[in-house]
Amino acid sequence: ARIAIWVAAGIPVAMFAAIALMYAAGLTINMISLFGLIITLGIVVDDAIVVGEHADFRVRRLGEHPVQAAENAARRMAMPVFAATLTTVIAFFGLTAIGGRFGDLINDIPFTVIVVLLASLVECFLILPNHMSHAIAHSAKNHWYDLPNRVVNAGFRWVRDNLFRRLMVLVVRGRYVVLAGVTVVLASQVALFIQGDVKWRFFNAPERGSVSGNFAMVEGATREDTLAMMREMQRATEELGREYEQEYGINPLDYVMAQIGGNAGYGLSGVDNKSKDLLGGISIELIEADLRPYSSFAFVAALQDKVNRHPRAEIVSFRGHRSGPGGDALDVKFYGAGVQVLKAASEDLQTALLQYPEVSAVQDTLAYDKEELILDLTAQGQALGFTIDGLGAALRARLNGIEAATFPDGPRSAAIRVELPGDELTADFLERTYLRTPKGVYVPLSDIVSVTQRTGFSTIRRENGLSLINVTGDISEDDPDRAQEVARALEEDILPKIAAERQVEWQVGGLSEQEHDFLNDARTGLILVLTGIYLVLAWVFASWTRPLVVMAVIPFGLVGTIYGHNAWGVPLSMFTVVGLLGMTGIIINDSIVLVTTIDEYARERGLIPSIIDGTVDRLRPVMLTTLTTVLGLAPLLFERSQQAQFLKPTVITLVYGLGFGLILVLLVVPALIAIQNDVARPLAALRRALGGSHGGMRALVGVTGVVLLGWMAATLGAAVVTGALPAQVLAYVPQLAGMAAMRAGLLAFVVGAFAIVLVVYVLAALFARRRAVRQV
Repeated sequence: ARIAIWVAAGIPVAMFAAIALMYAAGLTINMISLFGLIITLGIVVDDAIVVGEHADFRVRRLGEHPVQAAENAARRMAMPVFAATLTTVIAFFGLTAIGGRFGDLINDIPFTVIVVLLASLVECFLILPNHMSHAIAHSAKNHWYDLPNRVVNAGFRWVRDNLFRRLMVLVVRGRYVVLAGVTVVLASQVALFIQGDVKWRFFNAPERGSVSGNFAMVEGATREDTLAMMREMQRATEELGREYEQEYGINPLDYVMAQIGGNAGYGLSGVDNKSKDLLGGISIELIEADLRPYSSFAFVAALQDKVNRHPRAEIVSFRGHRSGPGGDALDVKFYGAGVQVLKAASEDLQTALLQYPEVSAVQDTLAYDKEELILDLTAQGQALGFTIDGLGAALRARLNGIEAATFPDGPRSAAIRVELPGDELTADFLERTYLRTPKGVYVPLSDIVSVTQRTGFSTIRRENGLSLINVTGDISEDDPDRAQEVARALEEDILPKIAAERQVEWQVGGLSEQEHDFLNDARTGLILVLTGIYLVLAWVFASWTRPLVVMAVIPFGLVGTIYGHNAWGVPLSMFTVVGLLGMTGIIINDSIVLVTTIDEYARERGLIPSIIDGTVDRLRPVMLTTLTTVLGLAPLLFERSQQAQFLKPTVITLVYGLGFGLILVLLVVPALIAIQNDVARPLAALRRALGGSHGGMRALVGVTGVVLLGWMAATLGAAVVTGALPAQVLAYVPQLAGMAAMRAGLLAFVVGAFAIVLVVYVLAALFARRRAVRQV
């Protein structure tokens, strides 16, 4: 019990140290940083467990004095514990490679986890050994309150020495079967994701109970029309609240506030220049999400169907608010055509999306908010020599004035502008204006132009000289299958059809663009993490190949990750990626300790006995380090709060990934070490043959290599380069003529290579036997 208390004492020590460093760095305790602290609850004691368990092992198995055992345990485990901590630090540091708004969101997690791990490392080697020596000395005596501990330890030792040891013997003997089996398990879980049983949802934003509805009336509508539309929205909201109360037993409306003269919430795009009397909005606050069995997005979908649109309403939009940095779930850019064509394409898209109740708040950035007068030359105007460009320049000069001269005014320059008096710019300006023809005759403007009035746009967005319109909206994520179906229909059917009919270009942005950037950054972070971990392990093991055995368990973490998401019905998300990056460093910690012990035993005994004995001896610390992490995070799996649901994928990834990782480490790592030894033996024999003193053997091996390369060039090489096998090969093996070139080439190479190696092996055996007879 005392040993467990001193091991667990590292938790508050590391936590307080981390909080102090967070304060010094200017971080606050918020949902994300607190989540980072929770992640480390189980990880923080891993170092102390490894050192403490090894000290107890040295006392019980090696008979060392408690003080000497504590010192030797700290000294012996210093390198593997330091390497395990460093790899975990590197893994979480890789999260800093994620930029943008989502990088800012998770920025507190790597800092929090790293400072806790570093603090625990210091506590493990500077504080723990002294307390551990006293605790071990005390535990040497039999106390009545240690009876449960003694019973559990006796049972554990019996299972370890009898059942688990036999299992390890079978694993080492059937190492290729074990590796094939876990590979099949991994492939089966990846297949769940590929075939769509486990969904992908980039960002599951925490739901908020706020809903806003906005509308804009067409130009020419009156304030009474706006009031009528507002009353209709209020009626629909109150009626829907009563229906939900009858169905679910509680009215979801906390309060409703309507306004005219502006929009509520996010507001509408492109209506800045509209009259305030044409704008209105309604703010709806729902009861807490934990008190209702439906989301705010389901309420929005029902409300959209309930509202009867006013005939003079140009835009009616409802939106459920989300937390977090995510952009619009629907964001489409149209460009490459005239403004009227772009507006028509936007309206086509909005009409096409009406069939999906999951889509809400659809609007564009080009609103009809200005009355335009379109002037066109009449036949008389053209006959008099007027042109559209000349007419536009003349009218621009009369309406805006002209700059007649500039002169210096101290350090600045001043301009003299000639403008018409304000009382002449009246409504009858077009009827009173005269223009001069090229021949010097003045004619009324109304005689040379035709005037058409229409509603137009006061503001037109352009990028790189091209007119641009954005269509934005929201897609409910209550049903991930439907959300994916909407996104797929949008990109595969709706947008290509509109582009073909309207001759416009389109581009999907918003949350999809942010998802692309996030995954690119995460891929960069993963590459950096794997490189850093490999270099650390290569330094620790002084080998270029041993780190590959340790890191081979990383892909198998996907087994638990995908299984856990499927079991809980939670889609994979960006926080799954965050968990995978962190798990990359955590899952190999047990492998480092295990491989270090096996390598130490291998210096004094054979490799196969070392694998079995090392795995058996390290069973307890491997189990304890994994179980503390898993059990420390497991309570979050049962958190029902809606605000914590977006963090659940990280918890599932770590709990199930590390839980399955425990089994995989105990099975895969011993099997891989044995397989690595199998591969190393023939390579070592080949090096001895090439580096030996006997010239005949070196010549035989060299000639064999040349023959194999030649045969590969004649089969596989010819199939790749020419697309067919040489005629000489087909003449000897005509059965290959009816097969595909690559398949035939591969089959010919494998069979021929096997025959060549078999012949060489027989010759080498005869040669060795003859040489042995001569020596006798």
